[in-house]
Amino acid sequence: MVLEVLHVDNHILVVHKPACVPVVPDISGDESLFDQAKAWLKHEYNKPGEVFLGVVHRLDRPVSGVVVFARTSKGASRLSASWRENAVEKKYIARSKGHLPAGAPRSGEWRMWLTKDSKRNLVLVGKSEKAKLAITKWRILAEDPKGTLLELQPLTGRPHQLRVACAKAGLVLLGDLKYGADQPLSDRSIGLHAASLAFPHPTLSQRQEFHAPAPPWSRP
Repeated sequence: MVLEVLHVDNHILVVHKPACVPVVPDISGDESLFDQAKAWLKHEYNKPGEVFLGVVHRLDRPVSGVVVFARTSKGASRLSASWRENAVEKKYIARSKGHLPAGAPRSGEWRMWLTKDSKRNLVLVGKSEKAKLAITKWRILAEDPKGTLLELQPLTGRPHQLRVACAKAGLVLLGDLKYGADQPLSDRSIGLHAASLAFPHPTLSQRQEFHAPAPPWSRP
């Protein structure tokens, strides 16, 4: 598979992650986005030896969209700080077969307490000793008889945050069997796409914003 590069400079590499490709190597043994990116840099810049590439954030395997890697240790440190300090704006689009009730708000903020069950790789809703607050801004982009298209903006970075929030609202994502979908999508992806990512560049005094092309399920 050919790596889709959205931007590259001395400190960052921004790519479009296809659905169902892991960001980093996992137990499946499938080639990861990280492996593909390192191979691309080695070939593109004819680099001998090992290529440095820092992982700053991740997307769930069935999710597509924008991913940024750091090309230098300075870039990795500063980008990681931006994530910790909530200086990153992430926008997703999502598709559900569900609908909100007539008269219900068409935008707002979801706040819920989430706990990760690592053994089952499942996130549960409810206050507990280990629960963390998850906050998501949302709005409806379109509705039709087939379902609902949403824009989601996570203000926190909890595991499966958007998937759980949509399911809790009665808007289970397409193909998301883990959180209540009735059938998978043909490619085993889910109806969630990291459409844009904006963050301070690690060395330039300017904010960068990148967009990944929307998947077919986002169109009417």
